[in-house]
Amino acid sequence: MGARLAGLLVKELIQLLRDPLILILILWLYTIEVVICAYALSFEVENMPLAVVDLDRSPQSRTLVQEFLATDVFADAGRPASATEAGAWLQDGRARVALVVPPGFQRELQNDRTPELQLLLDGANSNMAAQARGYALEIVGRFSINGGNSGGVAVGPVPMVRVWYNPDQTFTAFIVLSMVALAALMVGVIHPAASIVREKEAGTIEQLRVTPIRTFELFVAKTLPTLVMGLLSVFPSLLIVWWFGIPLRGSLLLFLGLTAVFLLSAIAIGVLIASVSRSLQQALLLAFFGLFPLMFLSGTLAPIESMSKVLQIASLASPLRHYMDVTLGIFLKGVGIRELWPSALSLIAIGAPLFLVAFRIFRQRGT
Repeated sequence: MGARLAGLLVKELIQLLRDPLILILILWLYTIEVVICAYALSFEVENMPLAVVDLDRSPQSRTLVQEFLATDVFADAGRPASATEAGAWLQDGRARVALVVPPGFQRELQNDRTPELQLLLDGANSNMAAQARGYALEIVGRFSINGGNSGGVAVGPVPMVRVWYNPDQTFTAFIVLSMVALAALMVGVIHPAASIVREKEAGTIEQLRVTPIRTFELFVAKTLPTLVMGLLSVFPSLLIVWWFGIPLRGSLLLFLGLTAVFLLSAIAIGVLIASVSRSLQQALLLAFFGLFPLMFLSGTLAPIESMSKVLQIASLASPLRHYMDVTLGIFLKGVGIRELWPSALSLIAIGAPLFLVAFRIFRQRGT
């Protein structure tokens, strides 16, 4: 058995090394694509064009406007003459946000009254509008605390906020780590599916079936290289993680171990796809048909808490959801198995049955 399995593994390794396109694709997914997505996919608001309608033209109103433009969130788009003209700027895209300071703004502050400010937002992109609104409220609140009223002091308690794990509140760390997790899922699913179906199309799988090779040995030979390759591909991705300044606060060995468990689930899905596919085209279509729901229910594209209760329950069946908890916990929080055991147990509970079902179908169908 050992000699036959070793021979099969050598054959799979030779096939892999003879296909530079696959190696380039895997390296691309774990490195270049992560970099591209980290720079391109950002939900942080920066340089949003701000139109200012200052109808008070007082020192206090100018100070408030300077508070808005001193941040990286807003960029000066100009000074429309009225709120109506500011609305026209929003409509034609010259501005995304308009701040209207009413006349008598400074007088109201000096009389210890609360003047009303008008903030017009382009809600075509609801995420950007919501973030811009939050930043604007924060700036106005800070302006009031730092001397917007005549007493120069804030009324009521002042909260002291401390952000853990990501104090700069940047989206880059989440994007980079989530793209590494998605790369592991895609490689784990697509590579074994494509490898098995390609042998079907070439007819070599039929030749293997008439040899003394057992089904279990063939199954291991088709899955083990993907597992090893997926684990080795983690190390180039760690360079990308380091490039973006994302710390590895937890155990690398724990991360590799739980990555192996996650890859078992992905590989099992790939084998199941190969078992029902007759061509490489069918396998790729089925792979993407299964990948997108797993991605949508993992929390990488949208917060799980914002989903409906039904989808939140369905997301528990996605191994990518639990792997994201593992990845973020180890890299950003530095937690160990004591905190991650529920996610690890979920990965095992999903991966083990999937792997057994994949082997059973693989044995019944001969592929």
